[in-house]
Amino acid sequence: MTKLIFFCLLFCSPLFAAEKNPLKISLPVTRFQLDNGLSVLLLEDHSVPMISYHTWYRVGSLNESNGVTGAAHMLEHMMFKGAKKYSGKQFDDLLHENGITNNAFTTSDYTGFYENLPSGKLELIMDLEVDRMSSLALRAEDLKSERDVVKEERRWRVDNNPQGALNELMMGTIFRNDPYGWPVIGYMTDIEHYDVDKLRYFYSTYYLPNNAVLVIVGDFDTAKVKELVTKYYGRLPSKPLPRPTVVKPSTQTEEATALVRKDVQNTSFLVAFNSVPQGHPDMYALDLAANLLASGSSSRLNKRLVYQKQSATSVYAYNSTLREAGVLIVGVNLKPGVKPAETLGLIYNEMWKMRNQKISEEELAKLKIQILKEHVDSLRTMDGKARALAVNEIMTGSYESLYTDLEKYQQVTAEDIQRVMNKYTVQTNRTIVTLAPKNAPPSAEKKTPSVPAPDSSSDEKEQ
Repeated sequence: MTKLIFFCLLFCSPLFAAEKNPLKISLPVTRFQLDNGLSVLLLEDHSVPMISYHTWYRVGSLNESNGVTGAAHMLEHMMFKGAKKYSGKQFDDLLHENGITNNAFTTSDYTGFYENLPSGKLELIMDLEVDRMSSLALRAEDLKSERDVVKEERRWRVDNNPQGALNELMMGTIFRNDPYGWPVIGYMTDIEHYDVDKLRYFYSTYYLPNNAVLVIVGDFDTAKVKELVTKYYGRLPSKPLPRPTVVKPSTQTEEATALVRKDVQNTSFLVAFNSVPQGHPDMYALDLAANLLASGSSSRLNKRLVYQKQSATSVYAYNSTLREAGVLIVGVNLKPGVKPAETLGLIYNEMWKMRNQKISEEELAKLKIQILKEHVDSLRTMDGKARALAVNEIMTGSYESLYTDLEKYQQVTAEDIQRVMNKYTVQTNRTIVTLAPKNAPPSAEKKTPSVPAPDSSSDEKEQ
C-alpha cells in the first residue's frame, strides 16, 4: 500500500467538528532548486512502475500584449515541432515507441507540458525536455502549418462554439484593456499575423529554467533522480525575467451588460462578480459560497431553477481565481422560450438570502465535505498528484499551499460566507453577459431591473 498520503480524518459528530480536528494531508515531497533557478519537486510512488513528468512555465496570456494575443498558446504548439537534437517527428516517434503519452495546455497564468511514462524511460524524457527548453527550432514552415491548426482550434473552441463565445465575451467585458480580457487562444487577427521573430522573443524571454517548475512523481529513487536532474538541467543558463505583469484592480462602479447572438435554440447567460486572486483570504469563503449556490443537484439554484421552477436545463457556479484577479460566476442555460428576467430575479433572491441570513451548520458541513472530497479525488493518481503540486508551486510560490488551503477551507464560518456575499455580490460589482438566439426579439435581453430584497416570508412563498 502506498504511503504517499497520510490522512487524519477525525469525525467527532455529523458535522465532523472541522475546527477542532481539521483534515491533514501530507506528501513526502523533496524540493530543491538548481543554481540556474529551476525549481524541482520529487515525490516517490511505487504503486505502479510508471512516472508522471510535468514541466510548467510561469507564462500565459497574462504576459502577452495587444497585437500578439495567443502567443503563449501558439508557442505551446511549436514546442512539439522539434528542437536542436530531436526533430518534431523524432520527438513523436520516440514517445510512441516507448509507450509514453503526453500533452500540454496553456492558461492565463501558466503553460504546462506533461508525460506519463514507464519508469525505465525517465532519462529519455529528461533529454527530450532539456532539448526543447534550451534549443527550440521555431522554423517558419512549421509555424505556417501550425498556424492553420490553431486557427481551426479557435473556430472550434470559440467562433463556432456558442458557450466559448459567451465565456470570451464575459472576460472581455470584465477585464477591459487588461490581459485577462483577451482569450488564451488569441484573437484570429493576431493568430494570422504571428511570425517566428515574435515567438522567438517570447520563447527566449520566458522558457527559462528560472521560470519553470519540474515535478516528477512515480516509481524512482529520489537520490538518483536528483542526480539526473542536476546532470541534464544544471548546464542550462538562467536569464533575468521581465517585471511581472500587474492587472489593475477593478474600478467597476455600475452594472455592466453585454450580448452575443448565435444560432442557438435557447438563451444562456452568466452573472459575474469581480472577486479575489488565488490565495486571498476571502477565496475560501467565496469557493464555498459558489458551491452552495450551484454545485450539484442539491445546490440552492439547481433545486430552485431546474427542479422547482423548471425554467433552466442546467445551472452552475464557480469562483475562478487567477494569479492577479478573480471572478465569481453563476451560469444558467434556460429552456427554449424562457426569458432571462424572471430567472435573474430568482438568482438575486438566493444571493439576497445569503447576504442576510447565515447558512445552517448542516449546509456548511456539507460544503466542507465537498471540498475535502475534491482534494482527495484529485490526488488519486500520479498525474493528479503532479498537477496539484505544480499548480500550487506556480500560483502561490509553494506546493505546501496544497496542505494549508484545505485547513483554511475547514476554518470558514457561516459568518465568513455571509460577509463575502455582502462584499462582492453587489449590483455595482456585477456583469451580465447573455447568449441569445439570432431571431430572439430585442425585448428578451433588455437589462433586468434590480429585484427588491424580499423578507423571509416572501422567500418561502417564492420557493
